[in-house]
Amino acid sequence: MRPGNLTLALVLGAGVLAISFGSVLVRLATGAAGFESPGLSLVISALRLTAASLLLLPAWRALQGARLGRGAWAYAVLAGVFLAVHFATWITSISFTSIAVSTTLVNTNPIWVALIAWLWLRQRPSGLTLAGIAVAFAGGVVIALGDSSNPGSNPTLGNLLALLGALAASCYFLLGREAQHRGFGIGLYAAVAYSTAAVVLLTLPPLFQTGLTGYPPMFYVWVLLMALIPQLVGHTSFNWAVRWISPVIVTLVILLEPIGASLLAFALFGELPGPQVLAGAVVMLAGVVLAVLGNRS
Repeated sequence: MRPGNLTLALVLGAGVLAISFGSVLVRLATGAAGFESPGLSLVISALRLTAASLLLLPAWRALQGARLGRGAWAYAVLAGVFLAVHFATWITSISFTSIAVSTTLVNTNPIWVALIAWLWLRQRPSGLTLAGIAVAFAGGVVIALGDSSNPGSNPTLGNLLALLGALAASCYFLLGREAQHRGFGIGLYAAVAYSTAAVVLLTLPPLFQTGLTGYPPMFYVWVLLMALIPQLVGHTSFNWAVRWISPVIVTLVILLEPIGASLLAFALFGELPGPQVLAGAVVMLAGVVLAVLGNRS
């Protein structure tokens, strides 16, 4: 039975708050490690998914009574592969292009979700929803342009990787939705997808000559919190919600992450968002409201 709108709103709100902790925890983890590199970013991603998978081991008990439809396993495993691709490409992109551009491009996933859902699921978005996507994306650009970081060592490669990260995230959510429609409960689905992503990501740090061990204890504490909060609470909330409402709306709600992250950075580090960030946040919120209204109509 479909949950009520209030329940969906509360779950999505909890999800946004949870993923907003992601960038804060990454900063704390890299600070504990004492250095920053693409290899370390991949280590953080791999350990985050590994820890989340281990915490979800009890969820595998649901496999005994699960009644899975044809193709359910394939969709769940593919979702995990695309989740790994999302982390690997997006995190690596930051090493080659600016944070502003990378963040803007990786947040284009509502556009990709709308297009894929239109072509694959025949779910044509309304004109108001498309307008909301455009307005929300414009707000994201305004926020990102507030970052004055340098253009990076290889902007073309970095931009391409960020776009691939957005496309991979879009496929991850749509495949996860289909896996749940074919019989997976949210706990078992998350266990399969996160475990698959962990296996893929664990193979990547050695390519950058970066090990998984030998870091200070606090590094692993922050990574464990990443597994608990942004991954288990954040991602799992969105994976649950995408089963019941339009994936376009879910990915648009995820665009609110920079707003939540900015508020947390202010609360924890005293970093006050600039007027451009605040203006972009207002525009983004207006776009999300338009898209939600368009989806309801």
